[in-house]
Amino acid sequence: MRVGVVMWPVQSWRESRDLWRQAEDLGFDHAWVYDHIAWRGHTPWFDGYATLAAAASVTSRIRLGTLVTSPNFRHPVPTAHAIRAIDDISDGRFTLGVGAGGLSRTSDSGVLGGDHWSPGERAGRFTEWVELMDRLLRGPETTYEGTYYSAQEVVTAPGCVQRPRVPFALAGNGPRGMRLAARFADTWVTTANVPGSDAPDRVVADLTGRLEQACGAEGRDPATLRRLLLTGFTDEPWLESPGAFADLAGRYAELGVTDIVVHWPRPGTDWDADPEVFAAVATSRGA
Repeated sequence: MRVGVVMWPVQSWRESRDLWRQAEDLGFDHAWVYDHIAWRGHTPWFDGYATLAAAASVTSRIRLGTLVTSPNFRHPVPTAHAIRAIDDISDGRFTLGVGAGGLSRTSDSGVLGGDHWSPGERAGRFTEWVELMDRLLRGPETTYEGTYYSAQEVVTAPGCVQRPRVPFALAGNGPRGMRLAARFADTWVTTANVPGSDAPDRVVADLTGRLEQACGAEGRDPATLRRLLLTGFTDEPWLESPGAFADLAGRYAELGVTDIVVHWPRPGTDWDADPEVFAAVATSRGA
């Protein structure tokens, strides 16, 4: 079991620089940022890619990534150039997380003044975004014409440090998202938070079964796809105690989960936690 942490891009770099170093020193395997223009009213909210570039320059071991990049406001072409830069700065420690994006009018596409996208359009944009990004990062030159995104003779040579490109972590619980993960992802991402369900472990068991079916449809061995559970969106007591974390991690490991991600504690919010428990979890590898 690998254990990671979501870092909050809400402080100046002078304040948050040492937190990224601490995340590495504590022993976390990977560290992530939510990639948004704004998120749930939290301000300030600094740019995810600029933050990761800075974090790459002050760390040496921990993997870094977006959890997740949103097609709602990032075009694949300039994003690909930013990804290659961070992959270079980090010496091959970058993972690209991507999702379909949210519906909120107060974040991302909403604050840009664009039209409200239907679920179908969001899924279509997600698919095209990932397909084009895969081509851009493999390079050396890409021309692509889709319904939502295009690229004309974009040169991305010499490519990424990681070959054939940086790994993808794709979030998606629906059929299209799972087929996309089966085709392109190194890691599938879920929060186990499905409306109407109060049993997250059963949700993950069901989703894992459907993911394996999607892999079968794509001719892929499901064992080659890591499964990442982003915690903090259900009522489970992940950071109540080291024992609670170990029990939950063991339960999800039996369901095929390979990576658990917690949040850096934020006092006075839903993301608060005992610092000693948090530090103990950083070195935990489940049951």
